[in-house]
Amino acid sequence: MEIELRKKRRLPVISLFSGAGGLDIGFRNAGFDIAVAVEIDPSCCDTLRTNNPHLPIINKSVSDVTAEELFKAANIKKGEAALVIGGPPCQSFSLAGLRKGLDDDRGKLLFEFVRIVRETLPKAFVLENVRGLANWDHGKALALLLDELSKPIEWDGKTYQYTMPKPQVLNAVDFDVPQYRERLIIVGNRMGKRFYYPTPALMTRPKTVWDAIGDLPTPEGPSETALRVSETIKDRRLKYGF
Repeated sequence: MEIELRKKRRLPVISLFSGAGGLDIGFRNAGFDIAVAVEIDPSCCDTLRTNNPHLPIINKSVSDVTAEELFKAANIKKGEAALVIGGPPCQSFSLAGLRKGLDDDRGKLLFEFVRIVRETLPKAFVLENVRGLANWDHGKALALLLDELSKPIEWDGKTYQYTMPKPQVLNAVDFDVPQYRERLIIVGNRMGKRFYYPTPALMTRPKTVWDAIGDLPTPEGPSETALRVSETIKDRRLKYGF
């Protein structure tokens, strides 16, 4: 009976920039069905296939994927997806990158997310990115992104429009995750529903990394790349104000 109910309540999700599937896991645990995943990295696709043998995977850049490909792979029609989700590449806006923003081809992939939303017309979408997106060029990138996401869409004789609450930065440590990881979350829906961001969990103390992985074998030292990047973080925080 429980399986039958889940099938009846199928909430198909189009996953973009899927990576190894971390964001997908959260939505799957919340009751959604990842109907198709798009990921350009072959190694990430191997991971997705290993963990999700029946998941349709499109191993391409999102910029090369059409709405028709997504519909065919997910076995859905326009307007039937419950969600489009994804975290476009963040290096262009991250403190750990060169912060070229929209001057970087990776930064422009934000608008491929917008294109897919407009072409597939999901009931809602969730986009996550680094906090630095909010202040790149004094907020120019974020303002342009929100403007594009909110433009009316004409389809089948009707007009649709996504409404969005103000984007909010959430920190993973506030939700029982052993990591200080801030992410800018943008949520929108075309159903006229009001959305409330989750409030931090009530905890006596934050969960530590030791709580989560303290029983694992002793790890090897950090890579040269990790050490080099970590040395730049302090100056970037001072330069960009957070």
